[in-house]
Amino acid sequence: MPRIAVGIEYVGSAYVGWQSQAGQSSVQGEVETALAAVAAAPVATTCAGRTDAGVHAIGQVAHFDTEAARTPRAWVLGANTRLPPDIALTWAREMPADFHARYSALARTYRYHIVNRSERPALGAGRVAWVHRPLDVERMRAAAMHLVGERDFSAFRAAECQSKTPMRHVVSIDVERSGDRISITVTANAFLHHMVRNMAGLLIAIGRGDAGPDFAAEVLAGRDRSRSAATAPAGGLYFLAVTYPERFGVPRSVSAMMPG
Repeated sequence: MPRIAVGIEYVGSAYVGWQSQAGQSSVQGEVETALAAVAAAPVATTCAGRTDAGVHAIGQVAHFDTEAARTPRAWVLGANTRLPPDIALTWAREMPADFHARYSALARTYRYHIVNRSERPALGAGRVAWVHRPLDVERMRAAAMHLVGERDFSAFRAAECQSKTPMRHVVSIDVERSGDRISITVTANAFLHHMVRNMAGLLIAIGRGDAGPDFAAEVLAGRDRSRSAATAPAGGLYFLAVTYPERFGVPRSVSAMMPG
């Protein structure tokens, strides 16, 4: 049975997250309903990384198996005519049978967007985090360096995290400022539940001067979630991209535009 991979972008504000939940609006539910209409048969998707309620995506990837013979253009256009305005397929292509949206991924990248000014943002409401106190990006960068590498990230996982191990390999963390906009971009082999939002919360606290950059190392070594800062709001987080082996030819069309 052919395996199809699709790229998906969405604004997660109106959804309980990616994963389907009975009686709730989910991104997965909307995507599967739209694809099923194109296939004229039920469709079950598997995604690269499940996002939480209120979290957005620019480069989500999912796959499904189907006997329906459709062109990539037909999958994209057909699904997009049936999807709500805040969800869209960006590409589709047939994949080898051994491709798996989750298990074939080498790395995933998230980006956290912050508006750092005294006035609250209107255009970015629900799509960026607002921090009214000045943030020192250099302090945030220094703190971020302590979180790079293969580490035990117990201090950055949610209590409901179901992962069997807290070990993750963070490849890079970049903190950049452009005017009153700050972005925190994190690439890792995989992530724990709320891991990026908990990292962002700690870096924001350090950027405000609530603690020194070395506090990040103390939190990490302590492996105690209660010692860290508050979890950053979901609205600022974007699932930016997934990295796969080149042989799969997965497109990497990621918008560089900052929301809001």
